[in-house]
Amino acid sequence: MEAPTLVGRHGVNLHQMFGAIVLKNLLRQRVRTALTALGIAIGIATVLALGVVTAGLKAAMGDFLRAGGADFIVAQKGASDLTFSAVSEAEVSAIRRRPDVERIDGFAFEVTTLGSNPYFVVLGFEVAALPFQGLTMSEGRLPRSPEELALGSRAAAVERARVGSEIVLERRHFRVVGVYDVADRWRNAGAIGTLDAVQELSSRPDVVTAAYVTVPPGRDVDSAAAAIERDFPSLATIAGVEDYQEVDQGVQILDAVNLAISFLAVGIGAIGVMNTMIMSVFERTREIGILRAVGWRGSRIMRMVLLESLALCLVAAVVGVGLGVAATRAVLVVPAVSSFLVPAYEPEVFLRAIGVGVVVALVGAAYPAVRAVRLSPMEALRHE
Repeated sequence: MEAPTLVGRHGVNLHQMFGAIVLKNLLRQRVRTALTALGIAIGIATVLALGVVTAGLKAAMGDFLRAGGADFIVAQKGASDLTFSAVSEAEVSAIRRRPDVERIDGFAFEVTTLGSNPYFVVLGFEVAALPFQGLTMSEGRLPRSPEELALGSRAAAVERARVGSEIVLERRHFRVVGVYDVADRWRNAGAIGTLDAVQELSSRPDVVTAAYVTVPPGRDVDSAAAAIERDFPSLATIAGVEDYQEVDQGVQILDAVNLAISFLAVGIGAIGVMNTMIMSVFERTREIGILRAVGWRGSRIMRMVLLESLALCLVAAVVGVGLGVAATRAVLVVPAVSSFLVPAYEPEVFLRAIGVGVVVALVGAAYPAVRAVRLSPMEALRHE
């Protein structure tokens, strides 16, 4: 059975009339409405762009953690960044002798400059461990000496390097002996060398940045990780992105900044909406009085103000989402950024951005709506 339609005395659909009034009120001061919407849209775009970048970095971290099929990695607990982690080769040897560890491959991680890319990632492994790192050689072979490097296919394409080319890192000359493909974007846009070469490049002999650990078949991974952390209090085990904050405070900082900007966007947007809606209510005081005099209830007046605010913020949210997506796409034009970052457009990022718009609408319209309801018809009609 269809719901009844509210119709006025002259056959006018009251729902349509209500919607027309809301739209008319928004368009009455077009410049003010447009500027308010633009301010909210910029805030939402910032929230979206930061969320997309954060999700992309976490996805890249997840790929890096799963590289080579390892169960988890071990690194220095409490390091401010993974690149600052230091695990001694003695600790790696001690873990290798454990019965709950099948293999452990320590690696050195260095971020350096190559050409115009200031974030070129170089990983170093023992020569015997290189075949186990999940690399598919599309050209040449794996490195065998400290003077040799293998480039990821993306790095080779950007640098226009092939087998036999020479590249310079930190004033050291390396010969490209192979080009590989791998799912991990960081390694695909970087290089792989021998452990001693990268240790010398980073000026950190006798230590590795972290190590990939694989447990024997049938062993419980969580139990093995917990046992290593118990026996080596200075180390942390990382099996997923949610554990990454133990060795890289950058993830926590990104999440905190994302949350802070979301609150800031809500606060600034709500003030803008409140200003716009207060001015709108003030300018329409007599009109509100007439509506109250002809029988409009206070709840309908409040609903009108809230719908105006909500419509304004939803339009701003749509524009903000478009601006945010465009901004993240524009960032990828920079090769240094696109080499290690793939924006992740996850549903929760868009929901958060839309949620910011809705909260801004409700918070910003709360006081103007209450003020409009509290106006008595006689007081409103006497307003000049």
